[in-house]
Amino acid sequence: MTTETNPLLAPTDPPDFAAIRPEHVTPAVDLLLAAAEAGLERAVGPDVPADYDALALVLDVPVERLMTAWGQVCHLQSVADTQALRAAHAENLPRIIDFGTRLGSDARLYAKTRAVAEAAQGSDASAGFDVERRKTLSNALRDFVLGGAELQGQARKRYAAIQDRTGALSQRFGEHVLDATDAFTLDVPEARLAGVPDDVLATAKANAKAAGLSEPEGICRLTLQAPCYGPVLKLADDRDLREQLFRAYATRASEFGPPALDNTALMRELLALRQEEALLLGHPTYADLALTPKMARSPQEVLDFIRDLAGRAKPAATAELAELKAFAAAELGLPDLQAWDRPFASEKLKQSRYAFSGEELRRYFTEPRVLQGLFKLLETLFEISIRAASAPVWHPSVRYFRVWRGDNAVAAFYLDLHARPGKQSGAWMDSARTRWMRPEGALQLPVAHLVCNFAPPVGDQPALLTHDDVITLFHEFGHGLHHMLTRVEQLAVSGISGVEYDAVELPSQFMENYCWEWAVLQTLTEHADTGAALPRALYDRMIAARHFQNGLQLLRQAEFALFDMRLHAEADAAEKVQAICEAVSTEVQPASDAGGAPFHPPFYRYPHSFGHVFDGGYAAGYYGYAWALVLSADAYSAFEEAGVLDAATGARFREQILEVGGSRSAMESFKAFRGREPRIDALLRHQGLT
Repeated sequence: MTTETNPLLAPTDPPDFAAIRPEHVTPAVDLLLAAAEAGLERAVGPDVPADYDALALVLDVPVERLMTAWGQVCHLQSVADTQALRAAHAENLPRIIDFGTRLGSDARLYAKTRAVAEAAQGSDASAGFDVERRKTLSNALRDFVLGGAELQGQARKRYAAIQDRTGALSQRFGEHVLDATDAFTLDVPEARLAGVPDDVLATAKANAKAAGLSEPEGICRLTLQAPCYGPVLKLADDRDLREQLFRAYATRASEFGPPALDNTALMRELLALRQEEALLLGHPTYADLALTPKMARSPQEVLDFIRDLAGRAKPAATAELAELKAFAAAELGLPDLQAWDRPFASEKLKQSRYAFSGEELRRYFTEPRVLQGLFKLLETLFEISIRAASAPVWHPSVRYFRVWRGDNAVAAFYLDLHARPGKQSGAWMDSARTRWMRPEGALQLPVAHLVCNFAPPVGDQPALLTHDDVITLFHEFGHGLHHMLTRVEQLAVSGISGVEYDAVELPSQFMENYCWEWAVLQTLTEHADTGAALPRALYDRMIAARHFQNGLQLLRQAEFALFDMRLHAEADAAEKVQAICEAVSTEVQPASDAGGAPFHPPFYRYPHSFGHVFDGGYAAGYYGYAWALVLSADAYSAFEEAGVLDAATGARFREQILEVGGSRSAMESFKAFRGREPRIDALLRHQGLT
């Protein structure tokens, strides 16, 4: 295939996602990988001097082109998976991993980069070594060491083999979760769905009809997709139905399902390989290795932080659980409250205490109005505007926007909001392209993918979002802003690139705070039937319920973080994954009853679908969500002091946090914005724990 006939090779802007097919993948990788290989050999050869710009032109250009095209393939596999695309991805993944491993461990390139860095140490900015370039070089030298550049002989070969194998295992882990999620369906009569919202019912009926189950009338097909699973577990009166769905979700990709999709052996092997990699690179555990480029200095510091946070939250969580059990027994006829009852009982308790229903609130969050209000907020805070634009997309529901500052376009993003088969669950922001002053002389603007899994519209009605959906959307936009509003021009430290992983959640969690502000909610809401904005009385009830079960929610994050860190800080963890899972739950969560029954049922297997840790880059890093909460809450307190819509504070946040990207340490950026180091006080206040 030629550049003209293969969309992965065509220099179109934006890329033609609608035209990319599985048969394009291997020919594109063949050509782009060969160019990158040639670039590497030229870069380490005698004809290319130890010069920053010369190396960037010869090597960074072809490598960036390869990784951009491969990123498009990976993105499509996560949002529009097919067996053919999966096969093409699997065929080429080892080749990409192998090249990346060799590139990151090439002793010749390491030596030449060291020579560039040494020259930079004795130079000033006028010689071309500004802050961004110095940080790029510093990170590069660190990453060469972490990438095995100093390994020799058999150790070097083993390191490369580990990279190949872990890449393949992580990919299979994610595929198993996706396949297990998509494979489950449950057909039930409509009568069993009492309490479930009408739009969820309509989707379930449409699913049944699409599967040829229109007879008998009233049959509904349920799935484990979030827009179905969440509302049924929270609102369905039928307890047996809730249990059936909960069991299916809690045992995905485990020994309780099809053996071909069981992730047990994959987790064990991944953990063993990570530990072996750490030892090869001179670290006692994978956690020590993984923390090298992060803010936290040691696994023990992280463990102490998580346990301190859990200790602060546990008294409140214990009281919350006791109250829930008492309410369920007295008001709902559930004396033996089970895990599949908790979301249902919690929703009923919230309604009883605050006269507040998430479903009532949901009618006000129409998707078009939420986006309109979000864009207005970003314009107010960060002096940008967002305008719809045209681009080929992978699904009809996907939209494309450009971000403007004045008359200048500064970025763009794809917005893919709705759940569907073949799309991975959860929500995320990913880089489609990174801002870069290209060595050829042109400024490349950043492009982001913003992906969620909300319920799609039903009929001619707009899609409705829960308040949790709105928080998720704002969260991902925070990541997107960090990526898109950067002013950095060096590829490796532009946007979110180079930002410490335990600080990368700062902008995303910062943005969540605006989902609770009255002035903002007025712009986000418009009742689906009447067009009215959120009434003050309902808002007041919503705010009163804001800290409802915050202790339990914070313990959930602490449980995940502690489980992840113990998995990677204990050398023998591969052989005791479930034992660690149960021990962490016992340590962190309140006992379900006075006899000390476990918080989770015995069949609960959340590790088997824990994509963040086994397929998402958060291994020994999940604590970053809680770590960054301290940063984000303290950052938001600056807005509370000045006015949450204060443009001057917004400009300072943009300039000192968002625009500098990874060009300096996260602590330096935070102190430049806040004028001091972070404090935990704001987080405890925001969580209702003070």
